[in-house]
Amino acid sequence: MSIKAENITKSFGGHMIFENLTVEVQTAEHVAIVGNNGCGKTTLLQLLAGVEIPDEGRIIKKKDHMIGYLHQIPFYPDHSVIDVLKEAFSPLLTIQRKMTELEQQMAVAEKLEKILNEYGQLQEQFMQSGGYEIESKMTSVANGLGIHQLLEQPFENLSGGEKTKVMLGQLLLQNPSILLLDEPTNHLDLLAIEWLEEYIKNFSGTVLVVSHDRQFMNNVVQKVIELEDGEASIFHGNYDDYVRGKEEQIAQQFAQYQEQQKKIKKMKEAIKRLRQWANEASPPNPDLYRKAKSMEKALARIELVKKPKNSQKMCLQLEAKDRSGKEVISVKNAARIYKTTLLKDVSFSVYWQDRLAIVGENGTGKSTLLKMMLGEVKPDRGQCIIGRNVKIGYLAQQFETFDDQARLIDAFRENISMTEGEARHVLAQFLFYGFDVYKKVCDLSGGEKMRLRLAQLMQQDINLLILDEPTNHLDIESREVLEDNLQNFTGTIIAVSHDRYFLQKIFTRIAWIEHQTVTIHQGDYQWAKEKQQAKSFQFKNKRD
Repeated sequence: MSIKAENITKSFGGHMIFENLTVEVQTAEHVAIVGNNGCGKTTLLQLLAGVEIPDEGRIIKKKDHMIGYLHQIPFYPDHSVIDVLKEAFSPLLTIQRKMTELEQQMAVAEKLEKILNEYGQLQEQFMQSGGYEIESKMTSVANGLGIHQLLEQPFENLSGGEKTKVMLGQLLLQNPSILLLDEPTNHLDLLAIEWLEEYIKNFSGTVLVVSHDRQFMNNVVQKVIELEDGEASIFHGNYDDYVRGKEEQIAQQFAQYQEQQKKIKKMKEAIKRLRQWANEASPPNPDLYRKAKSMEKALARIELVKKPKNSQKMCLQLEAKDRSGKEVISVKNAARIYKTTLLKDVSFSVYWQDRLAIVGENGTGKSTLLKMMLGEVKPDRGQCIIGRNVKIGYLAQQFETFDDQARLIDAFRENISMTEGEARHVLAQFLFYGFDVYKKVCDLSGGEKMRLRLAQLMQQDINLLILDEPTNHLDIESREVLEDNLQNFTGTIIAVSHDRYFLQKIFTRIAWIEHQTVTIHQGDYQWAKEKQQAKSFQFKNKRD
């Protein structure tokens, strides 16, 4: 056993999250924790990390196991990024400073032998603990997470996403024996996600991860713990294995439920008949009464099989109202310069009913290219031409268009002619019920804002969908609903995404941005990745 939550009970504000929950993870297991929003996934990680204390029960872990948990961004005034990363090596750096002091003392010391002995012991400890590998370890992690260019910058000047990446780097450099990761891929680009996957696959310790990234879970975990109604269920294998196992479990449970309901119905009918016969007998038959009573006791002793729940999913139906011309967007020799050249000599066309994904590392110009297509950014050279009868529906990564102080229902109706009753009916299809519709926009989660924006899109007259990280804030069930809708959408789709599961499932053309230019690959994401890697290898050889 590596770590265990034993008979834990936890509630917040009178709402019970867990009651007598037990979850155990073995040493070196890589485990995903899944479940609907609000089921307690993050709470469980916080309890295991010691950030939260259970109301009842206890958390048990091996004494020699150190937990690494990224849960909040600490305040680091007057620290550069490299200083923050070095915090992971505080004990080693203390030894290094002591060694430096002793080196200075050697030049003037009389009792040299004593100092040399102390220095030798510290040097041995420093070497055995990997002190001479600090720089190489930091370089490896910084390059892998794509933060090498930030090393000299003040930590407090970074964006929230950049700070998260730095803190993840610090966590990995601490090399804990238990890693607790809550949505670790949220702010990473494709290259960094793949690097993190390799790191975790080769990590010899215990890993518990909460994630909505299905491909990430497929690649790094061998066991899934599902939290539902305060109970934990174990599934062996990766995320896809869990989905198959869950479907089989629900089918089996439903069959057992139906079978039991038939049995209960027959028993109730038999009890009713026995009582009727007993009453009709002359004189009344006590044996029939006893049999009816005995059968009632047997019925009361039956352990009822729970009816499987139908999980609530948003009801999205995106439709292309009208078709556009054959050529939807034409980019001709476009260039965009921002401090340095971001994009140059970009030329490609998007055609009616294309499924085009734009991929590349962070900072290569993916969102800039989208904004060119939207007309929000003009190319410094070249053209970006919108075709005939193109009606754009845009799903932004950020939600600046919303008035933070507006009520949800008012934000929804802002550009839509609809009564409040009709609006409430539509919003219920996106899981906004009762007083939820009167929440202020500023009080909504990222997932709620994304569902609100999708509800608006469904009411618009569109035939081209432009999506910027559409799955970022959605739970897995909402992602699957969105994917099903996009597969059935009869118009054209252009998207930027780091969600490889989403990319592989939906898109048949990939626009890969690298070295300031765009390469179009006719095929799915995996095919495009292999072709782009071969092209990058050729480019590197020519440059060398």
